[in-house]
Amino acid sequence: MRHSCAPAARHTPVAPTRAQYLAAGDRIDAHRHDDHQIVYAGSGVLAVTTDAGTWFAPGTRAIWVPAGTVHAHRAHGRLDLHLVGLPADDNPLGLDTPTVLAVGPLLRELILAYTRDPEDDGPERRRLLGVLRDQLRASPQQPLRLPAPSDPRLAAVCRIVHADPSDVRTLAALGAATGVGERTLSRLFRREFGMTFPQWRTQSRLYHALRMLADDLPVTTVAHRCGWSSASAFIDVFHRAFGYTPGTHNRRS
Repeated sequence: MRHSCAPAARHTPVAPTRAQYLAAGDRIDAHRHDDHQIVYAGSGVLAVTTDAGTWFAPGTRAIWVPAGTVHAHRAHGRLDLHLVGLPADDNPLGLDTPTVLAVGPLLRELILAYTRDPEDDGPERRRLLGVLRDQLRASPQQPLRLPAPSDPRLAAVCRIVHADPSDVRTLAALGAATGVGERTLSRLFRREFGMTFPQWRTQSRLYHALRMLADDLPVTTVAHRCGWSSASAFIDVFHRAFGYTPGTHNRRS
């Protein structure tokens, strides 16, 4: 499923630093900044989409958006959004592509404190930014991304899986449904996404699971709708991906 953010994208030279609330389903349309930006959702689930794909983050993750990247935001659940802008020549991560970062308790509190009063330019707040940048550099990167396919054969399979994450058909069966051989599809997944079909499908299911949990659906229902054989299998995969269980997702937010 290829997303396009480029047409009519707004140009906002300065990436804002602020806190704001978004209701479930709210969007911030495609735009770009001349600055870098850290986007963090203290509650709900945040999705950031570019032409290259979608990055998603619950409250234990933040998304790094490099300067010049055309991107759009979407809220799943009520989003407590915190934005931190950094000048284009200030890249503590050395990253030139959007990236999901782990947010520990200290980094979370630093982001919340730094976005509380964006007009403050005092020495205390400048020191706060220095510590925040240090914590960013120490934050592990997380592979929470749904890349966008460019090959139409791959896109057709991705659309089927996205439309119904409970679909348990093998790659061979999905290939038969779209008229493409399993070997060809397997090669396309590795070439375009750098991952196998099962790895990509797990990412897709986790994305849908986060969205459903943000809408307060029960864990067992989410597990069933996202294609896991049992709630316990879903809980195990979710815990390995995010470090906590899906039952505590909204309470953590």
